[in-house]
Amino acid sequence: MKNQIRLSACLVVVPTLFTAALSALQARAQQVTLAPKTMPTLGSVDERYQSYNIEMLEVTGGRFWAPYKAETNAPTDTAQTTPGGIPANLYRYRSPIDLSNPKLRKLAAALAPAYMRVSGTWANSTYFQDSDDPAPAKPGSPTDMSSSVGLKPPAGFNGVLTRAQWRSVIDFSHAVDAKLVTSFAISPGVRDANGVWTPIEAQKLLNYTRSIGGSIAAAEMFNEPTFASMGGAPKGYDAAAYGRDFRAFHAFIQKADPEMKILGPGGVGEAGSLGPITGMNLVKSEDILSAEGPGLDIFSYHFYGGVSQRCTRMGAGAMGITPEAALSEDWLMRTNRDEEFYASLRDRFAPGKPLWLTETGETACGGDPWASDFIDTFRYLNQLGTLAKRGVQVVMHNTLNASDYALIDESTLNPRPNYWAAVLWQRLMGTTVLNAGESHTLGLYLYAHCLRDKPGGVAILAINADKSGAREVELPTKSMRYSLTSSDLMSPTVQLNGVELGLTLDGDLPAINGVTQPAGRVSLTPASITFLAVPGAHNAACR
Repeated sequence: MKNQIRLSACLVVVPTLFTAALSALQARAQQVTLAPKTMPTLGSVDERYQSYNIEMLEVTGGRFWAPYKAETNAPTDTAQTTPGGIPANLYRYRSPIDLSNPKLRKLAAALAPAYMRVSGTWANSTYFQDSDDPAPAKPGSPTDMSSSVGLKPPAGFNGVLTRAQWRSVIDFSHAVDAKLVTSFAISPGVRDANGVWTPIEAQKLLNYTRSIGGSIAAAEMFNEPTFASMGGAPKGYDAAAYGRDFRAFHAFIQKADPEMKILGPGGVGEAGSLGPITGMNLVKSEDILSAEGPGLDIFSYHFYGGVSQRCTRMGAGAMGITPEAALSEDWLMRTNRDEEFYASLRDRFAPGKPLWLTETGETACGGDPWASDFIDTFRYLNQLGTLAKRGVQVVMHNTLNASDYALIDESTLNPRPNYWAAVLWQRLMGTTVLNAGESHTLGLYLYAHCLRDKPGGVAILAINADKSGAREVELPTKSMRYSLTSSDLMSPTVQLNGVELGLTLDGDLPAINGVTQPAGRVSLTPASITFLAVPGAHNAACR
């Protein structure tokens, strides 16, 4: 009996000692020493690295992803703008966006310099009304022709873009310092008798753009050719057809606008993130690149780590994400898997060309109900941080202000948590990427860039994605601290250093100031995001 007691006591002590040892190891792992002065350079990103999309459908007006609260009220007639047979109640009609709105311009200007991509699935079949005359009305539509509401597109197209709407895009890009990126129509309306793409629409758009003092910095031939048939291409469209069309497109651009960079191929959904989706015929980027030949200036791709609740209803195997998994390493670092996939294709078919992520967001199909909450800011900033380390030059978030994953609420034009994160990134993270070390264990993710506009300075982004445990980093130099937190991760509000962020009564951005952080240990509270600006780092790579 005594021996049994002793044995039981030993069995109690051993796990206790093991737990204590494990806790000690974890505590040491949670404490990371940073040396901003000697952080080596990994590379650099475009000065417009953090950019955004405005869907072509927002410009023309039409049915786009409905906010979840509005799905049940959506009209059922979506024949002209619903791709792929997606259920009608997943869309809601939007009037053309008012790009002259002073509040929207003020918010977008705070993200400058940027690229603004006006594209999307609906752009593939949009007709440009190249005159100031009223466009023909769709039977039964309103008679007000001040916008494209109710315009009847010609045969072979599904939407109409007016001169006034495109001028608003050009004016907006100038006002907010956002260089324009777009794509062109490839639907049956632009094809000759043999089904070959012609530049009839592209030429009209380029000519008008130049005539009003605008320019297009870069363009994909069309949006997401990996799902071409869903996006308005002729039935049975394949890689060989793309290759034939791309050669015609490349020859046209070389003559019509040789300064415009050609992006491509803009593939999506090939590295496993989206999973198999019923009814969608995938045209592989590898086959597209093999068929098209040379001509790309920039290699582009799209990334969504999963599909939203809307799309998981549509096809078995489609991968979604839950709020419970939104801070997991698998979710936060999933973007690296697609980058590796497309970077390997770039290296094979367009070696040395810049890599751009021209469309990304919380999930495909307009985002989940919580995409507008603080919990998604961890994905947003971690994606910017990790892709910059991997050499991606530009990341374009979808969208600026449409649907659940937008940076700005489309109804109120009030900033969402991701917008405030974007402002901090833009103000602090410069173009030179530094190596802060590998430390995404136990929920801690660290990134560093040269501090924007401060020679010798360093900016550090520290993400603590652990909801239950604090983390610590050691800094030998004092810094300015900008910590984003929220009392509720599933809330559309966020606090900076404990004070809720919001616009002033005049609609201006508030003063965004850090607090002094003394040299030494910096505690990172659970589920928090912290920028540390170290102007006195004296990093030689940042001079």
